[in-house]
Amino acid sequence: MADYDAVARPYALAVFELARETGTLDTWSRVLQTAAKAVESEDLIRLLNTPGIDTQAIAGVIADVCRRDVSDIGGEVTNFLRLLADNRRVLALPAISGRFEALKAEVQNIVDVILTAATPVDDAQQARIVEALKKRFGREVNLQFKLDENLIGGARLQADDLVIDGSVRTGLEKLTSALVH
Repeated sequence: MADYDAVARPYALAVFELARETGTLDTWSRVLQTAAKAVESEDLIRLLNTPGIDTQAIAGVIADVCRRDVSDIGGEVTNFLRLLADNRRVLALPAISGRFEALKAEVQNIVDVILTAATPVDDAQQARIVEALKKRFGREVNLQFKLDENLIGGARLQADDLVIDGSVRTGLEKLTSALVH
């Protein structure tokens, strides 16, 4: 799939400003996430890339999918989806959603952190990690846990551009590199 980051930026910013002004950040967040999932369907991607396809009909289908998931959407959502369809930017929805979430997290002073570990991490350990990260970042922390048995052991934390890698695999790779060079 194409890289839509540059295209997503102005759309996400416009929707974010509208959502902030109208107090609908959470609603727009859910709508954009639902719409992003809808356009990641391979069938819909093929349909959107079909020459002569009625893009307004596609926008209507995506709006209907959003209504099923988020019942309180207004006309702004449909208008936004139509605008994307007119400009053939519907496939940028996942990138738009990602940018929107980053803007929302910044305003709400929240950082999303992904904890990846080779073995399950219990709730008490996760709570200690969250507290330590709150102190480090000075922000609220949304911690998401992922299990990755390929790590061999240890854990890896990722928050935006910061990566703290304490995995055994990375340690072994560093050791190998030091011995080879």
